[in-house]
Amino acid sequence: MDDVYSSYIKTLIDRTTAALQVCGFEALAAKDRDEARNKTLELIPAGSTVGAGGSVTLQEIGLIDALVSRGDTVYWSGAAKGGASPDFDYRKAQLTADVFLSSTNAITVDGDLVNVDGTGNRVAAMSFGPGKVIVVAGWNKIVSDVGAAFQRIRDVAAPLNAKRLKLDLPCVETGFCVDCDAPDSICRITTVISRKPKRADFTVVLVAEQLGY
Repeated sequence: MDDVYSSYIKTLIDRTTAALQVCGFEALAAKDRDEARNKTLELIPAGSTVGAGGSVTLQEIGLIDALVSRGDTVYWSGAAKGGASPDFDYRKAQLTADVFLSSTNAITVDGDLVNVDGTGNRVAAMSFGPGKVIVVAGWNKIVSDVGAAFQRIRDVAAPLNAKRLKLDLPCVETGFCVDCDAPDSICRITTVISRKPKRADFTVVLVAEQLGY
């Protein structure tokens, strides 16, 4: 990556981090996935119960494996090594964990976290329940505004995640959302977190790498 592009990404992350802080979030910047993993691990006391959404980003930075290796109890929607099957009770356990980890479908330069869910356990845990919430996102998730966030979800996040999960959905074939009513639809619950939820301990880690969908 050349210096001009690196400078652009740094400026984008700095602007978004500053906006998140104005919105009440703790916001950190990481130069790469290794620094993101290490900074996040420092925020999680050893021996914690940790809930985690089925995030590609968390896998790519090696955070789930690091937590399991450290001996923490991990309730991961992606069925982490050593974890239980992500059934209903398992997802409920995420809501009362010491820490909940996730990425986000999109984040605006003004500090809005925009997400669309199928089951709702992820967006529920991001809003209320766990003792601490940590969101890790690559710079590729940053968009100009909420409208652009929804467009990103329709054109990128939803189709790619549906394909990853091997779901029988039209967007897997078309490559973009078609507002389907399919039983397997993952676009059922929409949230926009525009300010840190009251009484929440909420940190966003922005990474100067392209991560996740």
